[in-house]
This record gives sequence, structure tokens and C-alpha cells, in this order.
Amino acid sequence: MTGASLTLTGGLEAIAARGLYRSRRIAESPQGIHLQIDGRKVLNFCSNDYLGLANHPAVVQAFKAGADRYGVGSGSAHLICGHSAAHHALEEELAAFTGRDRALLFSTGYMANMGVISALAGRGDTVIEDRLNHASLIDGGLLSGARFKRYAHADTDHLNSHLETATGRKLIVTDGVFSMDGDFAPLQALSAAAKRHEAWLMVDDAHGLGVFGAQGRGIIDHHGLGQDDVPILMGTLGKAFGTFGAFVAGSETLIETLIQKARTYIYTTALPAAVAEATRASLKIVLAENWRRDKLKMLSGRFRQGAQQLGLQLPPSSSAIQPIMIGDSQRAIDISNALLNEGLLVSAIRPPTVPQGSARLRVTFSAQHETQHVDRLLTALDQLHL
Repeated sequence: MTGASLTLTGGLEAIAARGLYRSRRIAESPQGIHLQIDGRKVLNFCSNDYLGLANHPAVVQAFKAGADRYGVGSGSAHLICGHSAAHHALEEELAAFTGRDRALLFSTGYMANMGVISALAGRGDTVIEDRLNHASLIDGGLLSGARFKRYAHADTDHLNSHLETATGRKLIVTDGVFSMDGDFAPLQALSAAAKRHEAWLMVDDAHGLGVFGAQGRGIIDHHGLGQDDVPILMGTLGKAFGTFGAFVAGSETLIETLIQKARTYIYTTALPAAVAEATRASLKIVLAENWRRDKLKMLSGRFRQGAQQLGLQLPPSSSAIQPIMIGDSQRAIDISNALLNEGLLVSAIRPPTVPQGSARLRVTFSAQHETQHVDRLLTALDQLHL
């Protein structure tokens, strides 16, 4: 072994010793509440397919029809020859869905967040983010080259103290629904602070779109806010919509600025047009089938009630994300493995995804789950004597 290889091996061993080693499981079935994982059937409680659309027949058929019409690859970036009629129609439909002037597709949510933040802020400017923001938002702030500040989770007083000393253009960035805790950002207070300090407010609503608000229009709509209150909205398509990709929605000026300046938009291949067609089909279902959101709320409430009766430690969350706090990383892995032995797939989430000492089981629900599935999970957790 070379010295470099030995250094890498030592690093991997150190990760494993702290209970932080990550491994992949191989899925051999379509996404859904029932998965074939590493050769065994399991009941899935760790997917972000909140509305159960990832394998919906209408969405699958739209994807196949899109592939028949447009082929598989998009061939190029949007600004060269990769921007199809399907992409353009989806952007217009997403703009109408979110109540904004325009929307712009990105290939992934990570690329959208990094592209937007670095396009809007640079040297001499200030980016201020919630401490529990998703890694893509944090990386976007660091990539921008702006002064980068983080405020205590959901603490608008701490945010205001940063705003008072901020220089240049000011950009406040937050998750709408926090992916590891399931709680909501205080958007009304954040919007008021942004207006008071003449700052932009950007909200990543990856886990709110499709789930909250009228017809699933997201956490911003849930709070009764609009484009003037939250000028920059990012949403992903691989969660409640069940497909792939992301978009940013806002004013005409914002979208034109991103087309000119967002490097992760300009310099990457457009997502396949067939995916855009599949998303157009899933958007119709999101708008029409409120029962999926109602069922998701019922299932999450049933789980919370049962978990509290068992004495499990759950942070406040009215979303489909219901984390069970464990603390120690290795213990979280052991509990996750014990549940897997019972045919239940529940992910152990550990640092650096979450802060040190806050390892957890991240339970997520889908509209495909039934009450008996929730009860089966609760029974297994009870038998583990957490």
C-alpha cells in the first residue's frame, strides 16, 4: 500500500470506530412502502415519496410516453439545445402552481441551491443561514464567497443581530420544513426581518411542496405568504412529486438573472424530457387528490400519539418526518438493524448529517401506508424497550 492509501484506510477506520460508517443497500423493486432490499422484503419507513407517486401508473405512463417522443437523453444544457417543449411546459405549470411569475428547472436540488446562492451573492455580500439547513444550502453559502453567517435554529433574534452588521447584498436562507427534524421555519417572522433589513429571503421547500398548503402548494402557502414575502422559492421534484430534479420560482428578473449567472444551470445537461413529462403528470395528481395529504396527516398523528404513549423522545413535528431521538450513533445503528431484522426499514441518521449527540431514527410516512403499518412499527419499537 502507498502512503496515500494507508492514510485513506486510517480515515475509514476512524469513521467506523465512531459509528459513522455509511453503507448502501441495493433495492431490487420499484419505490414504494414495500421494497425488496438486499434480497429481502421490507416495509419501508425511510422514503421521501410522501404522496406515493414514484411508481404511480399515470406517472410511469407519462414517463414512457415522454421517452417515446423525446428519447432518453436531453443531449445538452438548456441554453444549447436541451430545453424541450416538455421542460418549458413544466416550468410554466410550476410557476402557476406556486403562484409566481416564472420557474426554472435545475437537474438536482443540490445544484439549484448552490447555483442560486452563488449567483445572487458574492464577495462583499452577506449570506445568513439557519444552523440546521440542508448541506446543499450551506455549501451554496460557502461557494458564494460572501460573508457566511449562521443563526441558531429558528431564532429570529439571532438572525436580526447578524442582519444589523451585514454588509452588501443580504440573503437569508432557510429550509421550509427541516428534513431531519420535521419542524417548520418561522417564515412570517423571517419575512418581516428580511423586509425590515432590505434582505432577500430564500426558502428551500423540498419537504413541504405537495404536502402542505392549498392543493399541496407548499409551506409558504401554508403560512399565507406569497412572492413578495418570500422572493426565492426552491423546490425538489424527487420527494412528494415522485420524480427527479428541482426548480426555482420567483420574479421574472430573478429567473432571468439565474439563466445568465447560475453556473449549475448553465454548465450542465438538462434533465431528460421524459422526466419533465412524468412530473407534469404527478403535478396533476398533487393538485387533484387532497386525500393523500389528509391521509399523511392522519398517519403521522397516529404514530406520534402511539410513540408518546411508549415514552419515545420525538421533537415537535406535524410533518411526515417523525424522528425518534436516540443520541448515540452506534445505538441508533443497532436499533435500525434490529428493526430491519423484523422486516422494517428505518434509517439511522448520524453526524455530520445531524449535530453531535443527536443521532436518531428518521421515520417518514407515505400516503401508501395504512394504519396497520403504523401499528406494526409501534409494536416493534415497544418490543425493543427504547
